[in-house]
Amino acid sequence: MLDKFNTNAFISFGLGFILMWLSEATEAHVNYTAKPRVVLPPNYVKEIRPPSKKGSPVIVDFSIFVVDINSINVEDMDFRVDMFIHQRWLESRLEIPDDIFEEGDDYVTLLPEVFENFWQPDPYFLNSKIAGYGSPYVASTSLLRNKGERDSKNFHLSKDIKIATLTHKFTSVTLYKNKTVRYAARMHAIIACQMEFQLYPMDIQVCPIYIESFSSNNQKVKLRWSDSGVTLNPELKLLQYNLGQPLELEESDGYMPEKVGNFSRLTVYFRFERQIGHHLIQTFAPSSLVVMLSWFSFWLGLDAIPGRVTLLVTCMLTLVTMFTGADIPPVAYVKALDLWMAGCMLSVFAALAEFVVVKVLDVQYQYQVNRIPKVLPMRISNMEKGQCATVASWEGGAVRSRKATQTPTTPGQTSLQGNGGPPKPARRQSLLSVAWTDTDTGVEKIMWREIDKVSRAVFPILFFVFVLLYWPILLMKSS
Repeated sequence: MLDKFNTNAFISFGLGFILMWLSEATEAHVNYTAKPRVVLPPNYVKEIRPPSKKGSPVIVDFSIFVVDINSINVEDMDFRVDMFIHQRWLESRLEIPDDIFEEGDDYVTLLPEVFENFWQPDPYFLNSKIAGYGSPYVASTSLLRNKGERDSKNFHLSKDIKIATLTHKFTSVTLYKNKTVRYAARMHAIIACQMEFQLYPMDIQVCPIYIESFSSNNQKVKLRWSDSGVTLNPELKLLQYNLGQPLELEESDGYMPEKVGNFSRLTVYFRFERQIGHHLIQTFAPSSLVVMLSWFSFWLGLDAIPGRVTLLVTCMLTLVTMFTGADIPPVAYVKALDLWMAGCMLSVFAALAEFVVVKVLDVQYQYQVNRIPKVLPMRISNMEKGQCATVASWEGGAVRSRKATQTPTTPGQTSLQGNGGPPKPARRQSLLSVAWTDTDTGVEKIMWREIDKVSRAVFPILFFVFVLLYWPILLMKSS
């Protein structure tokens, strides 16, 4: 009986000892995860920045690796960039034992829970509309508000979206033996850019990204570009733009009236040069062909009025449709493409106006021809041969003799004017004459036909002069 009691007591004691040991081990692991006392000293305060020499600011080295740039939106004037950001700073308060490093390594990767107990700089994108981590295809709640999508399934605040912050759980923290902390994160951001489209479609957009410390002024924290600076993905390609290189980097101190102080600021300028090939194929070449097509109307006579009107009106409507459907930024000022559109439409409109003018002149010409009475062919033939010097006419039973005089008129028309009768209407030669006789050849020339002949050369010459003035000026300003 005593042996059985001793055995049970021994088993109970052993189980209690094992449970106590497991509890202490678990508590020690939890304490290590929550606050690694092997790295942070007992009096460490993460709200206080690391000490520096003679009150100088803490230097934070910053670098960016740009993975992709897309969605350059001319209507909202912004662009999207996917990137890796890296920050480095010296934390001299750390106590780093050598046993936390693997053999041959001078760094160790910390858990995100451990990094939460460290002091961290607070840089943010000053001109960022949306900045987030993780999946790059998360809708913004501000965009949902603008679109009116207030359904409970869509209108929610996504955990993957942060506004202008650079700290998140999708990060990597590395600690080096020299007490340097390296922070890295994969993120995406929509950056606002004030674009100018006066030279569109040969415009060059210079879009900066401003990185600034939010709460620590330049006397406490100084941001500095690292040696790598900003690096672009070598496989990066844009649809309608060429990305100018090298990128321009800048370090400055900007005064922020909202926060009342000077803050350290980093700036990187992206230069987006629009490719002209797309617009040459889709806009400039077709519009030039339509303008040339309108010149064919000058070879069509006035007997083909329906065909001539249809050709010119179709050219005008084609240009209007072409420029209306083009992807043109909706701005209030005049762009280079607007000038080209105006030149093409003005050329076609002038051809249509020229047709109206020649048609009016032809109507006047036909009116003047039809209002002059015709003379008998035999009488005209006798007068031309000189066989008849006088013309006899009976008036009231008496015979009156008068000389036949020929009034000079345009070829093909003859009028007789006697001494006693009212003069017959005749066309006068003036600057506004609709027809005249060439003094050298004696051939009658009609004004509307001459205008058509001159237009065949004048219209192409004027358009080519416009092209020769347009492109050199545009290329010179864009360069």
